[in-house]
Amino acid sequence: MISDLTVVGSVGLIALAVLYNTGMFGLSRRSHRRTGEQPRPRLYVFILACLNEEKVIAASLSRITSLRGDNFVAMVIDDASDDGTAQVVRDIGSPKVALYQRKLPNARRGKGAALNAGLRRLREARIIQHYDPHDVIICVVDADGRLDPHILQEVNPHFDDPATGAVQVGVRMYNRKQGLLARLQDMEFVVYGDIFQSARRHIGSVGMGGNGQFMRLSALDSLPGEPWSDCLTEDLDLGVRLLAEGWNNVHCLTAAVHQQAVLSLGRLLRQRSRWFQGHMQAARLAPLILRKIAPRPAVDLLYHLSSPVLLLLTSLLPLSFLLALIGVGVASVSAGHLLLSPWWLPWFYLMTFGVASAYTHVYRKREPDLGFLRCVLLGHVYVLYGYIWFVSGWWAVGRTIRGRQTWLKTART
Repeated sequence: MISDLTVVGSVGLIALAVLYNTGMFGLSRRSHRRTGEQPRPRLYVFILACLNEEKVIAASLSRITSLRGDNFVAMVIDDASDDGTAQVVRDIGSPKVALYQRKLPNARRGKGAALNAGLRRLREARIIQHYDPHDVIICVVDADGRLDPHILQEVNPHFDDPATGAVQVGVRMYNRKQGLLARLQDMEFVVYGDIFQSARRHIGSVGMGGNGQFMRLSALDSLPGEPWSDCLTEDLDLGVRLLAEGWNNVHCLTAAVHQQAVLSLGRLLRQRSRWFQGHMQAARLAPLILRKIAPRPAVDLLYHLSSPVLLLLTSLLPLSFLLALIGVGVASVSAGHLLLSPWWLPWFYLMTFGVASAYTHVYRKREPDLGFLRCVLLGHVYVLYGYIWFVSGWWAVGRTIRGRQTWLKTART
């Protein structure tokens, strides 16, 4: 009886994942019509929350200050770094760059707290007082984020629609050629942006990422309390709350922010465990979604919030499959003949690697120089790479049980 329930549950989880992924892929292939009114002069403010980022902050600021146009400034929030982050920013000496240094004990309370403090400081600055909050666009960039030179020209038309509260650009890895692990992270973000975020444009459930998120100041002002929460994935939290207040979130496919891929497996697991734990914390948004968001995007958002539970359950499938295969092998030896039909092999391949073809198609459009066969192989490896979420998920569960809620900062190189 228990084994039958396990089989039914396993098949159900696989079918649910296949149906959802297939549907999202189909939606992502549809074109999206942009609506809006006449363009208005806008001020873009790039906010970079930094904690010990002296290795990467100079290159990021260099990319920002070299953007085309003069309608932007950058604010670096030094969250009580104990390295040379603040001095690196001072040495840049650009009128486009402002430094705001936070001190202990108020500093180092998480990325969300640093961003909220920076926004409060910005509201006191004279530079935004000449603009309507509807025309001030706040962009959160990670300390290692390098923006495309044309990013303002691509993002700005989306804000011509007065209902647009936020725009999320694509995310790429600028060191994607430094080994297989970096390449797989780049593929992961391309797949997420070009399939899932693109599909959510049609559903109305586009999410915000922690890097390259553009938001109207008036949209942030409309949120109850502080814009960014203490959730470990404060970006996910913010995106849902904007939707709940009636704003539209948009995904921009034509520009990206490039960040540093993690080059060691240990650091990658550490980073993903923080993301996973943040997604578990975000379950508290479910009542808000049910109460204030339309049914169609609400269903997708609730499915997205349930992903930690689904991933943890799915993580048991490979182990149960392996144990079953060993059991069949032992029984076959005892019986003197093979007890398993060879027809299970095509089925197993299709269920395990069937999505690799879609991922290969999407990624090769972004990286045509990789070649077809290499990209196909990469798509298969990418499916196996997804298993790191299983390890990260159980690590996050352990941290939650032990009451550890601190920000696991990703170390830069």
